[in-house]
Amino acid sequence: MVIVRLLAPNDAERFKSLRLLAVENSPISIWPTRDEEMARSIEETANRIRVTPTQAVFGAFDGEVLAGITGVRREPLRQVSHKATIWGVFVNPSYRGQGIAGTLLAGATTHASADWNTIQLMLCVNAENVAAKNLYASQGFETFGLEPRAMQINGRFYDEEHMCKRLR
Repeated sequence: MVIVRLLAPNDAERFKSLRLLAVENSPISIWPTRDEEMARSIEETANRIRVTPTQAVFGAFDGEVLAGITGVRREPLRQVSHKATIWGVFVNPSYRGQGIAGTLLAGATTHASADWNTIQLMLCVNAENVAAKNLYASQGFETFGLEPRAMQINGRFYDEEHMCKRLR
C-alpha cells in the first residue's frame, strides 16, 4: 500500500535518487540536467524538501521505497500569496498506473489550500507530454497559455503549457 506524506530532510537521499531517475526517464519534463541535479549536495537537497511556510514536497512511499514526488511552493508576498505552484511531479515508471500522481497532487492541493489558504494552483507542463496534460486536466487544471521555446535540450526547443486550477 502506497502512503503519501510530506518529505523531511532525512528523505533527501531518496528524493535525490528519484529526481535523478526523473531526469533520465523524462528529460523533456524536468528542468535540471543530470549534471545539475547530481551537483546538488545532500544538504542542498535536504533544504529543498524542508517544509516551510512557502514550500512543501510530498512523497509517495511503498514501504521504504520513494515511488513518487511532487512539490508545491508559493511566494511570501501578500499580493500573490493567494496562489501556489505545483512542480516536479514524477512517479517511478514501475509504479505508474496506480493513481499515485493523482494522490500526490491531491496532497499538495490540500496543503496549499488548508495550510496556506491559497485559492489557485498553477503549473507548467511540456506541451508534448500528453499523459501529464491529461492527468492535470482530470484534476481540474485548465490551460491558459503557452510559453514557446520554454526549454532547450540538445538544440531542440520545447513549448510549455501553463495551467491553472481554481480551488475556490
